Amino acid sequence: MRTIKVQTGRPYDILIERGLIDKCGQLIKEVSKAQKVCVVTDSNVEKIYAKRVIDSLKEQGFETTLFVFEAGEERKRLSTIADMYSCFADFHMSRKDLVVALGGGVTGDMAGFAAASYMRGIEFVQIPTSLLAQVDSSVGGKTGVDIQQGKNLVGAFWQPIRVIIDPDTLNTLPQHFINDGMAEVIKYGCIKDRKLFETLKNENAMDIIEDIIEICVSIKRDVVNADEREKGERMLLNFGHTLGHSLEKIYSYRGLSHGEAVAIGMCIITAASEKSGITKAGTTAEIVSLCSKYGLPTSDSAGFGEIAETCQSDKKTSAGKVNLVLLKEIGVSFTEPTELSKLEEFITV
Repeated sequence: MRTIKVQTGRPYDILIERGLIDKCGQLIKEVSKAQKVCVVTDSNVEKIYAKRVIDSLKEQGFETTLFVFEAGEERKRLSTIADMYSCFADFHMSRKDLVVALGGGVTGDMAGFAAASYMRGIEFVQIPTSLLAQVDSSVGGKTGVDIQQGKNLVGAFWQPIRVIIDPDTLNTLPQHFINDGMAEVIKYGCIKDRKLFETLKNENAMDIIEDIIEICVSIKRDVVNADEREKGERMLLNFGHTLGHSLEKIYSYRGLSHGEAVAIGMCIITAASEKSGITKAGTTAEIVSLCSKYGLPTSDSAGFGEIAETCQSDKKTSAGKVNLVLLKEIGVSFTEPTELSKLEEFITV
């Protein structure tokens, strides 16, 4: 089993191995004294994995209940969290009990936020079943929901007590969701690891997916260890996300997935910084080529003005500026505060 240790204010382990989903009860028992466990999942994942997880938990003596919400980013809202609270209360959960987030990034973000805020904080475990969640969102303790004004504007930093990654769950994903997760993998290569970027170019990532997951999670672990609350280096993980979140909002979180939006965002912002002489010539073409290899879009019909205008509600804005993540070249990234009033001009290519 591959074990990656995260040294945040509350340290925890990330475990990676095929078949772990059927051992999750034992792995959770090792780190939790809970009596009751609420498994939170969406309507798609429930059909495939909920029973296996609950059976594993029951084998270890946990009393369990299941909360299922309708799948989709549009369900990532406070009304769903309110329904979770009601489930927890009806199940008579105490501060000593546990939430298990079983699913993709939407599930992890919401279940984590509900755990962070119910009774002012109860423990939770991440069992990510999507590629995006396995390589990125399940690690680092960012939790939250979207509101009408923007994505992830309400949330909390709340670290899990364990992350259990079973790469076999990826076998049940439609190709669209594999592509979606690859945007975050490509992001890691862009901001921190030229070797990873080259590996993605020269091989099929799914043929070596355990290695890919370990590399991405290790990069995020190092960044989070250094900057748990996103005051500095952790901002680099937002490469492509500021414009990507804007696109998601423009499409009302329907029709354009998170990974697709991030891929477009990476391409637009790199083209802009390359045009300005900040980024090494040819970098945009490399990113566009790699995104295309993994079935990701690299442009969108939304106007640059609309994208820039929507960025004003991004949570990374402050005092009329937004912190853009830019590349000097593949593998070398930095943040650049940019006036919102000048953003449209900057990104227009």
